[in-house]
Amino acid sequence: MSVLQTGRQALLGALARLPWRPATRDVPYRRGARIAVIGNCQARGVARSLEVLLPDAVVTLVPTGQLGRSVRTLRALAEGLADYDRVFSQPITGHFPDGGSAELLRLLPRARLFPAIVFAAFHPDMVYVGNLSAGRETGLVPSPLHTYHSAITLFGYLRGLSEEQILRLFRDDALAQLGFLDGWDLAAEDLVATSRAIGFDLAPELLRWSRRGAFMHGINHPKLFVMADIARRLATEAGLAPAELPVEAYLADDLLGEVIWPVYPAVAAAYGVSGSYIFKRRAMPKVPPPVLDLSGLVRESLALYRTLPRARLTCQRIEHWSRHPDICALFDAA
Repeated sequence: MSVLQTGRQALLGALARLPWRPATRDVPYRRGARIAVIGNCQARGVARSLEVLLPDAVVTLVPTGQLGRSVRTLRALAEGLADYDRVFSQPITGHFPDGGSAELLRLLPRARLFPAIVFAAFHPDMVYVGNLSAGRETGLVPSPLHTYHSAITLFGYLRGLSEEQILRLFRDDALAQLGFLDGWDLAAEDLVATSRAIGFDLAPELLRWSRRGAFMHGINHPKLFVMADIARRLATEAGLAPAELPVEAYLADDLLGEVIWPVYPAVAAAYGVSGSYIFKRRAMPKVPPPVLDLSGLVRESLALYRTLPRARLTCQRIEHWSRHPDICALFDAA
């Protein structure tokens, strides 16, 4: 081992022994409550909404992607957040050897859990492909739209269909046969049950969001007003008196820079919202939003799948469809 490598390892070892502290922004005019928000990409919307709703608060975002890397144990995380007035966290599982959400609440009595939002009714064709148990994105198969895939396209490919045959499966009667037009109740039940399991019942919010139309950019990317509602409720129930204002009128929606999956026209008609087959890729700085039509998505997806071993193209939806003869017959007749 070289002297340079030895010195680097020694430095990393010394840094690892330092107490962990979250990265904070020093905003001179903010001298109010110190709040930490822990979570995935949705948590940024909650944190930024809290900054609008609580103009004096100092809000620190702790992305779950840092957990297990910059901070190695749950106890170290709790110690680093001990000086905060409030800690709002999405459920933590699988990041630390010494526990998850239950232990965090025990170590930080002022912590409160809030749910991760997953709602598939508007985007029932949108799936992940690959090994979800691998953690983070390491086991996921990339796609023309980051890590999001069309289940119809993938199943069509696995059954040997051409691009033209796959495109014919996006017709209204086929989508209905696949159950794409009646997924609301199951999606709502799953979201409400998940939220109630951590003591944050979202049933009233879900009713309000549904009155505003399609409230998701994709299966796991809510629109900003959804995260603002959660931020407002967290602040209110913590006794922090948030301002009475529509956050989305003052703040840009960061998740608009990510993949936008359209609500297919037949699905849109079922729920009374606008629909299309225009997909948006992840945004690039200072250029128009890069979009992709349905034929482009199918064509690029097929080209990608042909470069991969079939063993990598695993998906729970595909496994479910493959066990149903009527769905297999629908695809084979395309």
